[in-house]
Amino acid sequence: MACTGAAALLQIDGTLITVALPEVGRSLELAAGPLAAVLTAYFAAYALALFPGGGLVDRLGSRRLALAGLGVFGLGAAAGALAPSFEVLLASRIVQGAGAGLVSPAALAGAVSAFPPDRRGVALGIWGAGSGIANLLGPLLGGVLTVLLGWRADWWALVPLSILAAAAIWVVLPSGVRVDESPELGGLRQRPVAAAALVATLTFTVLIGTFFLAQQYLQEAGGMSPLGAGATLVFVAVLVAGAAPLAGRLADAYGERPPAVGGFAAAGLGLALLGVGAVPLAGAAALPLLGLVGLGLGLLFAPTSRAALNAVSESRHGRVSSVLSFGRLVGAGVGAALAGAALASGVTSGNVRAALIGGAVLCLLIGLPAALGLGSPSRRPGDARAPVTAG
Repeated sequence: MACTGAAALLQIDGTLITVALPEVGRSLELAAGPLAAVLTAYFAAYALALFPGGGLVDRLGSRRLALAGLGVFGLGAAAGALAPSFEVLLASRIVQGAGAGLVSPAALAGAVSAFPPDRRGVALGIWGAGSGIANLLGPLLGGVLTVLLGWRADWWALVPLSILAAAAIWVVLPSGVRVDESPELGGLRQRPVAAAALVATLTFTVLIGTFFLAQQYLQEAGGMSPLGAGATLVFVAVLVAGAAPLAGRLADAYGERPPAVGGFAAAGLGLALLGVGAVPLAGAAALPLLGLVGLGLGLLFAPTSRAALNAVSESRHGRVSSVLSFGRLVGAGVGAALAGAALASGVTSGNVRAALIGGAVLCLLIGLPAALGLGSPSRRPGDARAPVTAG
């Protein structure tokens, strides 16, 4: 749970900050397109720090790297809260991203360290549910803070949250280090790891891109407050959180492919129906389709991580976790950048629907084939999967 909390903090950052972006734009006199750089700068620094972070996790242990990363992340958040200009704000986001790049592989590797390979889906389902809960809390917290105290309060809130996450890691996570007798990457090049990295990238491209589009459209075109826009997406976040543990159990019982294929199919269908204009984007009728997208994305977290981590020995979990996190961060950065580009000419329903159709194409034409590369096609309940050692 301590690792889940640390990973959830990184997820809260994305949703909480996204809610505040329209207010940041008004305060600093920026359009929606350039505002996406606040997310992209964070994700880019996060991604660059992941591979050295993953290697350090395997050498120094999850506990040390998580604590160091949370310290850097908290300092970056404080600097962002005090930023006098957009340039300083972007620099603070780079610092936060560097800290997150240390925390992420440590949190994922630590989350599964006490579970055998055939039960890791359960652990990763809890980990994925933490991300879903973060998606729920982030918009609400961001909306309340932005409306009551201004956008800087969103950055300040990350400071005590970083301290709480570090305290939990300090108390709960053991300080042991896995022995890694071989410097060769070996299993990191296995097909399930590559497929999982692609699935992770696509998942977060769609997740962050859709969330950015929704927040911008509901606030700018729909006339909602940050709190109202955040509350509208609570339903989606609940489904993401609920689907993750279910996907973990399904992956342990039947393999990773069935929940992953179902996840991309559901998300792609929901995005396609929203994109073709089946319902108004700002009305209550859009919620079931947004919920279908959330359900589909929630089904992707646990199978993706399970397939990759079970493909290598535990001594390489830090590095594999960094591969997955890198994919997620690349996807998040690409999703934010694409969404920002789609709205560069204005926050209109036509622009939003075109971007949603693009998301559906990613899910159905690229996501579904990628999901077929995860693990085994099916398993019977009770079957145990032996760990696969890196060669």
